[in-house]
Amino acid sequence: MSWRGLLLSIALMLTAPIAGADTDPAHLAKRAAQQLNMAAIALRDAQQASDRVAALTQTIQAYEAGLVAMREGMRRAAIREQSLQLEFDAKRDEVSRLLGVLQSMEATSAPLLLLHPSGPIGTARSGMILSEVTPAIQAQAQALRGQLEEVALLHSLQQSSAQILVDGLRGVQDARTKLSQAISDRIGLPKRFTEDPVKTANLLDSSETLEGFASGLTEISEDTGQQIDLPDFEDAKGSLPLPVNGTLLRRYNEADAAGVRRPGLLLATRPLSIVTTPWPATIRYRGPLLDYGNVIILEPSSGYLLVLTGLNRVYGEIGEVLPAGGPVGLMGGNAPENSDFLSLSGQQGGSERTETLYIELRHGKKTVDPEQWFAQKPD
Repeated sequence: MSWRGLLLSIALMLTAPIAGADTDPAHLAKRAAQQLNMAAIALRDAQQASDRVAALTQTIQAYEAGLVAMREGMRRAAIREQSLQLEFDAKRDEVSRLLGVLQSMEATSAPLLLLHPSGPIGTARSGMILSEVTPAIQAQAQALRGQLEEVALLHSLQQSSAQILVDGLRGVQDARTKLSQAISDRIGLPKRFTEDPVKTANLLDSSETLEGFASGLTEISEDTGQQIDLPDFEDAKGSLPLPVNGTLLRRYNEADAAGVRRPGLLLATRPLSIVTTPWPATIRYRGPLLDYGNVIILEPSSGYLLVLTGLNRVYGEIGEVLPAGGPVGLMGGNAPENSDFLSLSGQQGGSERTETLYIELRHGKKTVDPEQWFAQKPD
């Protein structure tokens, strides 16, 4: 199977519903293990892909989704195991009595069970009572057996999943390293503009706001004369994928704790998450800007600028035209140690989203609400 086929299979796994997967930690963990195993195969095959950058980008995304799903499965497994253990502890005396009755019934032959010292009438009555009680005892015993088997399964699942998580962490880091190398080796991307370093430096020195810098961008690059037709960006409204897998912290013009409002979206993401362009776009700027950290500014269409800030590493060169889904950078932070990553598996989701990506969409000299352009709304 080619890397495209593998990644298509992973994509189908991510979107296809599985009965009980939303509540059954075993289903979730097994599905995540399949994702990670297929991502490992896709990473191997990406080395031979005609477009290594695209193959590695999608492989990293598959790893990220698989790791998140695996950790969620382990978290739910740990919660379920703890719940069953607390239930056992609460019913310890009841379970002990049930086991005692079952052992007594197993050790006594059927004729003796039915024999009553008061005679035939007592024996008949005891037989009637026993016939009514036995099914209930057997049902309790079967339920107890099922719960004990579930505890054993959950414990075994967590142990096997731990190694899969470790392998997945190693694999995604390997894929990021290979992606950086593939981007540095990449040639042949079309270019619409060339940078004027002097004008760029002057604009950086003179700009005090993101708005001022964005407004001056059209003056710091020269057209190469290469005609490149991009699809109509306005037709994409409401259908774009998010540039990163994240959780919404603040909406457009929503005040933060200090009362500051920014005309964009703020997403919480995991360390080293890959950031991609949601639409074919020209790179208008990449690098540090004011207090925004590393910034990449994309032009998806004439008159529109998509600003992504807060990245640690940015890819590409000014003037290059990137395809939709092309990588533009990685978020900051450090790759978690295996023990740290595993220790989070029993916590509520969200605590590991320590990085923030700010998304601003500008049309002319005005900002517009980016959320209206995305099909997948942030969590």
